[in-house]
Amino acid sequence: MGILEKISEIEKEIARTQKNKATEYHLGLLKAKLAKYRSQLLETTSKTAAKGEGFDVMKSGDARVALVGFPSVGKSTLLNKVTKTHSESASYEFTTLTVIPAGLRVNGANIQLLDMPGIIEGASQGKGRGRQVIAVARTADLVLIMLDASKGEIQKTLLQKELESMGLRLNKTKPNIYFKIRKTGGIAFSAMGALTHVNEKLVQMICHEYKIFHAEVLFRNDCTADDLIDVICGNRIYMKCLYCYNKVDCVSLEEVDRLARQDHSVVMSCELNLNLDYLLEAIWDHLALIRIYTKKPGKKPDFEDCLILRRSATIEHVCHVIHRSIVSAFKYAIVWGTSTKYNPQRVGIGHQVHDEDVVQIVTK
Repeated sequence: MGILEKISEIEKEIARTQKNKATEYHLGLLKAKLAKYRSQLLETTSKTAAKGEGFDVMKSGDARVALVGFPSVGKSTLLNKVTKTHSESASYEFTTLTVIPAGLRVNGANIQLLDMPGIIEGASQGKGRGRQVIAVARTADLVLIMLDASKGEIQKTLLQKELESMGLRLNKTKPNIYFKIRKTGGIAFSAMGALTHVNEKLVQMICHEYKIFHAEVLFRNDCTADDLIDVICGNRIYMKCLYCYNKVDCVSLEEVDRLARQDHSVVMSCELNLNLDYLLEAIWDHLALIRIYTKKPGKKPDFEDCLILRRSATIEHVCHVIHRSIVSAFKYAIVWGTSTKYNPQRVGIGHQVHDEDVVQIVTK
């Protein structure tokens, strides 16, 4: 029996098993086996991609956004509307057959937008070269899932399932679990609070399924068995995701209002150019980028060009972006903006900067 057949059998068994106290150990073992086989599937994908079968393109710009969705939901049309790159779009499915990169300019940042081939149900198991497409999505900073507003919520659920099967965790934080393999001592299990989803026996069974018999496991939060499996596998990618509902001109105003109020969701229409500006703002917010302007002593700030950094960046990151030798000669910085108590303020190298701060670096 191949890996795909084993995965299918385990998924069927999980679906028909009732969830209660008596079956929690059995379900935990099944989930561990399922994650192990899916990890093996990821390894085979990376090997085939090395032979030139992948879609990946060179990473460029300040961030990368991957357009993911079923065929004919408007991915290529959106790319044509917001960038200068042309991607073939038509009324039939699978118009786009390879990854098409484009440059998107938002608030002075160069964002690489990838128009990828449409994926179908079963993509994580290799249907329609879906594994290669999702492998490209794993390299992005943000996944933009394009959905057809007229086709209901089932498409969103199916796409989430396909991406999660390939190790992507959308809009989730990394589980607060400490896990370290040791040479002796068995499974040392401890928790910093009450656990409602797992216990010591289940943790040991999951570890033994992965042939781990000596390890230190510390639960800092009330995490689930799935969270522990993700930590043991170690190949999960936790990524921001924005759900973009296209073709809202085909549904009622009540449905548009419902979709727009969901978390991480944007409603729009590429055909009628509706809400495209708000979509670009949402992409900027989800990428968590900030603009930093520089100032030379005795001169006005340079507002024509800005440094693009990640949110929670410090003066040290600003120095590295300007030139890596500045940190060794750093004396102090003068900052104007919302990150300071008063303007201007003299700060150290660990000071956290905010969006649109003006920074002047003083060296020794």
